[in-house]
Amino acid sequence: MERERFRRRTFEKPKDEFDSKLLDLARVTRVTAGGKRLRFRAVVVVGNKMGKVGVGVSKGLDVAQAVEKATRMAKKNLIVVPIVEDTIPHEVYAKFGAAEIILKPQRKGRGLVAGGVVRVLCTLAGIKNISSKVLGRTGNKLNNAQATIIAFKELRIKSAR
Repeated sequence: MERERFRRRTFEKPKDEFDSKLLDLARVTRVTAGGKRLRFRAVVVVGNKMGKVGVGVSKGLDVAQAVEKATRMAKKNLIVVPIVEDTIPHEVYAKFGAAEIILKPQRKGRGLVAGGVVRVLCTLAGIKNISSKVLGRTGNKLNNAQATIIAFKELRIKSAR
């Protein structure tokens, strides 16, 4: 009875409703008069697989700090993606920097035909049937992610009149 009072309590963090995925991790240096300053840049995508998705970018002195800050930024920059029958309502094209992306809706059962960054974003948004193509001549994951987010923002659901 007396011992129970001194038992160590374990605090559990509440389960986060968002899944997160690290898209890119880069070592960046700033050259100063005293030498090179090393930092890490993390690009993180968060989503709840029910229409909400966000991208966050941040730098930190170590990898863990950069990823944590980027996750916080991604949760601040959430957008709602309109999903109709597990796909997007219409075809959309978007450009960010050199990154160009085209997203096309697909019928049920076609699956997620998307590569790289677009695939991760669509998965975390909860889109199950889509066809996409990265048209720009860039392998920059951050720009491709930003272009995909712009494409998601342009989506509109046609109202029945």
